[in-house]
Amino acid sequence: MGRLNGTKRIRKGLKRRAFAYPYLVWMVVLILAPMLLIAYYAFTGTIDGRTIFTLEHMKRAFEPIFLGVLGHSLAIALAATLICLALGFPIAWQLSKMPPRKSAIISIFFILPMWMNFLLRTYAWMALLDTNGLVNSFLKLIGVGPVMLLYNTQAIVTGMVYNYIPFMILPIYNVLQKIPRANIEAAQDLGANDREVFSRVILPLSVPGVVSGVTMVFIPSITTFAISRLLGGSQYMLYGDLIQNQFIEMRDWNFGSALSLILLGLVFLSMWVTSVFDKGESSGALL
Repeated sequence: MGRLNGTKRIRKGLKRRAFAYPYLVWMVVLILAPMLLIAYYAFTGTIDGRTIFTLEHMKRAFEPIFLGVLGHSLAIALAATLICLALGFPIAWQLSKMPPRKSAIISIFFILPMWMNFLLRTYAWMALLDTNGLVNSFLKLIGVGPVMLLYNTQAIVTGMVYNYIPFMILPIYNVLQKIPRANIEAAQDLGANDREVFSRVILPLSVPGVVSGVTMVFIPSITTFAISRLLGGSQYMLYGDLIQNQFIEMRDWNFGSALSLILLGLVFLSMWVTSVFDKGESSGALL
């Protein structure tokens, strides 16, 4: 009888695993295979019609001019992430204190712009920040404008913050609304004021949401090329623009793959750092 039950459990387990096969195929075809292809192009070259192994493309990717573009991209992505965090956390905190029905309705307003095409949202900011746009028209009325609001670093950061701030608000809000009210009341009963409750109870327990939000904003910010191309102009090239130029305009897939491999490594590194930080802060909060 026991052997029969064990056989049934194994069969049920195999049936459940069958549902994962399409996802595994999807991961291999659309994630693993492209990554292996990038690695292949990054470490190969062609001489006299023969494909050879080479490190020249990787060495070129570490030249100062390209590292400068990477450093500039990291600085802009970090600035956009910090601004999203500074704006997103208070918004998420206020939403978490509202009644569920009201907070759900307000959350829709942060989600609605995401239903619109990414490029259309960016073009809308071009219309707003243009010399004859809505913002400068208002500045002219009060005798300040026109001001050059487009084709600079500030415009790029503005576009990133607008497009990615929902990815900061929603994870933090999701974590904050799950914090037990009893924890806050217990801290207040023990004599903690509002500032101490926030710093010693709410903030540590919100770390998982903050880490998720930072990751979801920083990674697309460092890899974007559409925002910098449209709002920054051709004189502001980020790392994503550099990679896009190598593939689309220069047709140098080998060097473009080497640049992509470096960026991929930085993405994995940032995800690892945030996961380690998340685990450390979560264990500290439990203590």
